[in-house]
Amino acid sequence: MRLFLRRVIADQAFPLELKVPNAETRAAMEESRAMMAARKPRFASAKALFDDLEKTGKQ
Repeated sequence: MRLFLRRVIADQAFPLELKVPNAETRAAMEESRAMMAARKPRFASAKALFDDLEKTGKQ
């Protein structure tokens, strides 16, 4: 914490870049929260997950 505050004083700025998530990232975050709340996986099996990864990776 002390090092962090020293950087703020030395630079007269926040030493980390703050970014606001874009619409796609916000949608993914909401989907993730909904899946965790429902405790329901997006894919029925590991095979379904890997099939989807292969399909979207080739696009």
